[in-house]
Amino acid sequence: MIKKELIKELIVSFQQRFTSDLFQRDVRVPLNTGKIVVLKGVRRSGKSSVLHLTINQVLNLGVKIEQILFINFDDERIPFTTEEFDLILQSYRELYPDVALREVYLFFDEIQVTDGWEQFVRRVYDNESRNIFITGSNARLLSTEIATSLRGRTLQYEIFPLSFGEFCRFRNLSVSKYNVEQRAHVIVSFQQYLLHGGFPELVINNYQHYYRILQEYYHVMLYRDLLERYDIKNLPALKYFIRRILVNITKPTAVNKIFHELKSVGISVGKNSLYQWIDYLEAVYLFFPLPRYEPSMVKENAAEKKYYCIDNGLHRALSAQLSDNMGALLENMVFLWLRNQSSMDARLYFYKGIRECDFVVAVGGKVTKLIQVSWDISVKETREREIEGLMEASEKLSCDSLWLITADAEETMQRNNKYIHIRPAWYTSLHSADEIT
Repeated sequence: MIKKELIKELIVSFQQRFTSDLFQRDVRVPLNTGKIVVLKGVRRSGKSSVLHLTINQVLNLGVKIEQILFINFDDERIPFTTEEFDLILQSYRELYPDVALREVYLFFDEIQVTDGWEQFVRRVYDNESRNIFITGSNARLLSTEIATSLRGRTLQYEIFPLSFGEFCRFRNLSVSKYNVEQRAHVIVSFQQYLLHGGFPELVINNYQHYYRILQEYYHVMLYRDLLERYDIKNLPALKYFIRRILVNITKPTAVNKIFHELKSVGISVGKNSLYQWIDYLEAVYLFFPLPRYEPSMVKENAAEKKYYCIDNGLHRALSAQLSDNMGALLENMVFLWLRNQSSMDARLYFYKGIRECDFVVAVGGKVTKLIQVSWDISVKETREREIEGLMEASEKLSCDSLWLITADAEETMQRNNKYIHIRPAWYTSLHSADEIT
């Protein structure tokens, strides 16, 4: 039985140690919406910090710190059961009997680790306070529970590791395309970001011990978010499956092929388990799928998908390849930029015909942008391959907004009366996908 004294201690301790000294993220959470605000994202991406930034906004409105109720459900000292949720409210009322709960802002961090949380949150929302903010590291669990108990009551936001723009803000880098000294500094920093990723803790600490820390992040995801949460028993098969997707990042990946590979090396696992596992890996934000663009939903679902990793640094730490594939790292980063920075109604695909185009951006069913990614187009054959992929996709999908993102090349060229905008990734990624020019 959890003691109310411990809960009181946690509430007061947070209020006393809270600091407003935080770096601003790109996402800004709205206040007083009358909705439950949900922040979803991979572990250590900065969801708690965004909650703290939101608390700053609340305090700037004149709300007192005593009106902030913050609970981290990932704290091992408070393994809540469904019956014990009400102890939170009881503890707060005993601490502040003169404060009405309707005037309290409730922040529940990593709430998905406790079963039955959605009924508690709905009860608080319906009867006590509309100022509720929650975070979670499992998109599937949150979405399922939100779709049932909390439908129509939430506003949802995804929190990613730092974008390159946020990275520059954290490093206090001045960014100018035309200042030669600043430009050189930013380009060097971009290469560091490309290799080591954007987890906030690592960026702030200048990537000290980054390999060990990223391995630790992975182990928490593996054992707590996957093995424990989904009761997976076949650890060798799961590890192989994850490694296999990692080394195939940015390429079409067939689960059926991996199934036969596992059989050939003597690892027994059911094919249906692999399809379940890929859903779980997406749910904990380790991988994102990218479907092939097809006019038919049936064909789209049947086609192979590409997969991208949540963070370049994590990908490098886990795949343990002998040399870095800079083209794949750049493409993975561009995918994350598109996934994070595109408008809410945008959908991402890849195109494959005779040739390929890395990214198809569609809004409202209409293709609005085609993007090719290549680390180096100085070799004529590489340049022509990338351009021909864009031109074929442009013809087939009736889209004339054509982009080629590279490490450092910049020009606008014309081919068959169509303009192709070649831009450096470091500069492009400082803007939203809707703003690139």
